[in-house]
Amino acid sequence: MSAINPEIFSVFSQLDEDQTVPKNVKLKLKDAITLLQEEDKDMAFRINKALEGLDELCEDSNIPNYTKTQLWNLVSLLESLK
Repeated sequence: MSAINPEIFSVFSQLDEDQTVPKNVKLKLKDAITLLQEEDKDMAFRINKALEGLDELCEDSNIPNYTKTQLWNLVSLLESLK
């Protein structure tokens, strides 16, 4: 299984720095980053748990569409590691 692509963390960082991204989204993204960086857990487990959190965000009707597009991009990048 591949290592976590630096591009993934770059997208996380862009979302975190975006002033239009809601605070609750940023908190979930930080949780996902923390989870992905836990090297003591299996890579597939970390990716799947991060994807669960991102999927929840994508289903939230209160999140702006352009933010959802960025989240879907993250989901695609993470799924490519599976």
